[in-house]
Amino acid sequence: MTDTVAVQELSKWFGPKVAVSEVTIGFGPGVTGLLGPNGAGKTTLLRLVAGLQRPSQGSVSVLGVDPREDPKVYRKIALVPEDEAIYERLTGRQFVELAAKLAKVDDPAGRTQQSLETVELVESAHRALGGFSKGMRQRAKVAAALVSDPEILLLDEPLNGADPVQRAQLIRLFIELGQSGRTLIVSSHVLVEVERMTEHVVAMVDGRLAAVGDIGSIRAAMTDKPRQVFVAASHPRRLASALIATPGVSGIQVEEETVRIETSDAASLARDLPRLALQHGVALASVEPVDESLESVFRYLVGGR
Repeated sequence: MTDTVAVQELSKWFGPKVAVSEVTIGFGPGVTGLLGPNGAGKTTLLRLVAGLQRPSQGSVSVLGVDPREDPKVYRKIALVPEDEAIYERLTGRQFVELAAKLAKVDDPAGRTQQSLETVELVESAHRALGGFSKGMRQRAKVAAALVSDPEILLLDEPLNGADPVQRAQLIRLFIELGQSGRTLIVSSHVLVEVERMTEHVVAMVDGRLAAVGDIGSIRAAMTDKPRQVFVAASHPRRLASALIATPGVSGIQVEEETVRIETSDAASLARDLPRLALQHGVALASVEPVDESLESVFRYLVGGR
């Protein structure tokens, strides 16, 4: 699929501090999770894509053009920033309608109503933003971004401050927007929620790319990190004894009715486990990998940072 956003050898530095370093990556329709510890360069990357900052080196292409060279593309981009830069005296409706008028959309009042309905904020839209909770402010910012019907939506920690119900609503909305053909790049530190939105992630560490792809393929590429598997079995000690000599198994720990296995060859374990269980009269109740989640993958990527 053709990339709607592409950056090539992109770098950005502020004096001696390098925020983004030689990043080359493309983003296409759907939801991509942008991950990294604080200071990894996620926010700077989003601002570079949005055209708010000029690259120190390299290039940015959004829908085939450089946003800083062709301002018309701004009408197709929307950024939801992490910071709380809002007009507290405006009501939620006024805030969203202002965004509609600045974007010069047709029927700003109608588009405002539609965006407020999309984020389920109609009932509170008459209240001033200064009285909104952080989660409600986040939804107001998302509504303001959606009012221009953008093709590219850049979201920097959009779930911050939202309660569980609001988070679920926003996650569902982002998935629907991605499925409609829009490109969403979502920066978030809440890994469980990123995992609910998308399988495709881009991880940054120290301003550089650390990994790109779906969670499973990234974990599979980490051949230096043994896989960990929990097996619930009828005779765990008997199974553990049988597994000790299995190629690739580097560690075994018996915990009540389960066996925790550490292996460098998950494929061999998948073949050998049922055979050994049958040979030794062990009934397998469940087999679960315990370090294949996004959180585990992310922890491996960032190490001690």
